[in-house]
Amino acid sequence: MSLMANLLCFSVLFLTMSFSYCCMAHKWPAGGSTRFYDFKVQTMKVNKLCNTKEIVTINKMFPGPIVYAQEDDRIIVKVTNETPYNATIHWHGVRQKLSCWFDGPSYITQCPIQAGASFTYEFTLVQQKGTFFWHAHVSWLRATVYGAIVVYPKTEVPYPFEHPYEEHIVILGEYWLRDVVQLEREVLGSGGAAPPADAFTINSHPGPNYNCSRNDVYKIDVVPGKTYLLRLINAGLNMENFFAIAYHKLTIVEADAEYTKPFTTDRVMLGPGQTMNVLVTANQPIGKYSMAMGPYMSAQNISFQNISAIAYFQYSGAFPNSISLPAKLPSFNDNLAAKTVMDGLRSLNPVNVPKEIDTELFVTVGLNVNKCRSKTPRNNCRGMNNGTFAASMNNISFVMPTVSILEAYYKKIGGQFTVDFPGAPLRFYDFVNGAPNNAPNNTQAINGTRTKVLKFGSKVQLIFQDTSTVTTENHPIHLHGYSFYVVGYGTGNYNPQTANFNLIDPPYMNTIGVPVGGWAAIRFVADNPGVWFMHCHLEIHQSWGLGAVLIVENGEGELETLPHPPADLPRC
Repeated sequence: MSLMANLLCFSVLFLTMSFSYCCMAHKWPAGGSTRFYDFKVQTMKVNKLCNTKEIVTINKMFPGPIVYAQEDDRIIVKVTNETPYNATIHWHGVRQKLSCWFDGPSYITQCPIQAGASFTYEFTLVQQKGTFFWHAHVSWLRATVYGAIVVYPKTEVPYPFEHPYEEHIVILGEYWLRDVVQLEREVLGSGGAAPPADAFTINSHPGPNYNCSRNDVYKIDVVPGKTYLLRLINAGLNMENFFAIAYHKLTIVEADAEYTKPFTTDRVMLGPGQTMNVLVTANQPIGKYSMAMGPYMSAQNISFQNISAIAYFQYSGAFPNSISLPAKLPSFNDNLAAKTVMDGLRSLNPVNVPKEIDTELFVTVGLNVNKCRSKTPRNNCRGMNNGTFAASMNNISFVMPTVSILEAYYKKIGGQFTVDFPGAPLRFYDFVNGAPNNAPNNTQAINGTRTKVLKFGSKVQLIFQDTSTVTTENHPIHLHGYSFYVVGYGTGNYNPQTANFNLIDPPYMNTIGVPVGGWAAIRFVADNPGVWFMHCHLEIHQSWGLGAVLIVENGEGELETLPHPPADLPRC
């Protein structure tokens, strides 16, 4: 694509809001402006895997429209719900400085946008640039309701790496033949595990490994010798994924919309909610090369989709019908491959990590099995040991309220939540090797809508500890409203005497994979007042209760105080 064609394409994007996942600009859009978008939640018919079904989308696009912006731009998106389902949109990774009302998680910061209603989201991308994404944050609708957010640096500010010839958005997803809202209802009603997806997808295309999908393939056309920037986004529901391109190296230059020191690898691993920018140079013999997305499953005895999604990285001059060269992915349970990627992530420059900690939290994350209390256990108690699966933080399984917590907090509505989320587990034991996971041991979780209140300006250290109740597993934990420094992680039980911390150049992230059978330590300053969800981004775990809420109190003055709610805030 020529420079002139690229610029013309970009102009059309902004004038018509007709979006593409392949056409990228070589120059930033004009800065310091307000950008308006119109999102309509609509159903559309799609034909995939020998099956036609209706899915929920934005503007009948799958993936949905790309939100383009520049650092410090203001974004205004009117969302109108034309479906029978409840809907909200979360702007994943956007820190929502003083705009908590527009963060999007249902029953946390807002009630859902009901059928026929609308809500306008307004927020500013304060000192943020890079690759983000938006997705539905109610039930399992985000299986198809998602799209990219691309935020360019300010005008005339270059990338801190070689400027790519072209940029491409690559969204990893999962596709179900079933209606995902009905599927969630059935899974939670059964008490058992979620079934695997029917296919993995790359920009909604499963690729030739699946039935009726030989021509349902995403393709990037490349010029020999040129370097390309791929904006990788994992929008999957319940699986973490490896990604690789046959015979090509990937150089990571950004993770979770923050620049990193360049790190070159054969493959990357992204959990749901994570984004990563990689440079790829077309330096191999002319041909058609596979881009492959496969599973990373660290848990034991869980069924999962093991067929890779395939896209093509195709050189100009290659025969269109030539066989694609296969990409080599790690085995599904290669924990070392996942760790190697994380080991390579460092902030581009030395950063100002909080050193003096005044609030320390220790949070266990994991699964539970609750006792069967149903009169029809064959239908409702299909979890381990004839119980029902649950998930928890500090053994408390999060229960959604009936009014959004933010509204209840702001308006002082009682009975919706409590402020007694514990800063540490109620009891300590060998979390990794000695967790109770068999009857008659107690594997119960306590239900509750518990929150932890933080004073404005608190310097917080939070240790996430994986547990082996049911199974150890890599959990991608996302914190709304903040990015955080990942100062350390390791295997086994966290030990402050032996833990190694990086306080010089740790990566600055919004979603951290807590290692299987291990721990991760994060630090941040609580300087954004509001109600912020902290949860596992594996949707089934969130549905089972693997989450909690942090309430950050107001500071002093207007710039440290949560504004009043918008007039069109949806009602429950």
